[in-house]
Amino acid sequence: MGHYPERIVCLTEETTETLYLLGEERRIVGISGFTVRPPRARREKPKVSAFTSAKIDRILELRPDLVLGFSDLQADIAAELVRRGVEVHVFNQRSVAEILRTIALLGGMIGCEAKTAALVARLEAGLDAVRESAAALPRRPRVYFEEWDEPQISAIRWVSELIGIAGGDNCFPELALASLGRDRIIADPLEVPRRAPDLILGSWCGKKFRPELVRERSGWAGVPAVRNGQLHEVKSSIILQPGPAALTDGVQAMHALIRAWALGVPPQG
Repeated sequence: MGHYPERIVCLTEETTETLYLLGEERRIVGISGFTVRPPRARREKPKVSAFTSAKIDRILELRPDLVLGFSDLQADIAAELVRRGVEVHVFNQRSVAEILRTIALLGGMIGCEAKTAALVARLEAGLDAVRESAAALPRRPRVYFEEWDEPQISAIRWVSELIGIAGGDNCFPELALASLGRDRIIADPLEVPRRAPDLILGSWCGKKFRPELVRERSGWAGVPAVRNGQLHEVKSSIILQPGPAALTDGVQAMHALIRAWALGVPPQG
């Protein structure tokens, strides 16, 4: 085991959750302050970072042999740690396939290929079960997923793909391929009514989704989702981190809402 990292700092939640799922949480010496999954991680591990900022000196005190980050938004943190002699790997997964590949890569980095292959297989089987259930539904809704409200930002790629797996059709598929939020801004808010979503799913990056504010938007009264009361929150913690949560609880939550709409029954919970 001495050939593999033993003191890992996770700057985002998805790598923390993955290591816990693999039973390798003992290797984690520091986590993001935004971590909520699994809940025990907040009790057990020191919080050393936000998302775009980190306590560099505190990280160095932990003597990590590997720091794990995500995306260009953590590039400055990564660069400073590299300058201080720390080994850093920054993942940049944006699709469902890339999330699964990232999990597999992380498992290889810590020498746990067999356990990781089993985890990936379980995640893929779960997605297949959702696909199968979705395929049996009598109809598919048009889904508008709102990642932020001011300005209005539509779903990132993995969320868009999971909407499809869950049985819906993303109203803004052309925006989903843009990795940066600023490139997924809906410039004309009336474009949403024009695309007539049947379901509106809100996940405002940790801020509580407020359906009443959506209903009050000018020109939105005739939107099918608004007219029929189909405005629902999907918690950011289960859908907006590109890791196991989105592939399990996140897609299942969206499928439950889509299934209820398709069958004309009230959503559970």
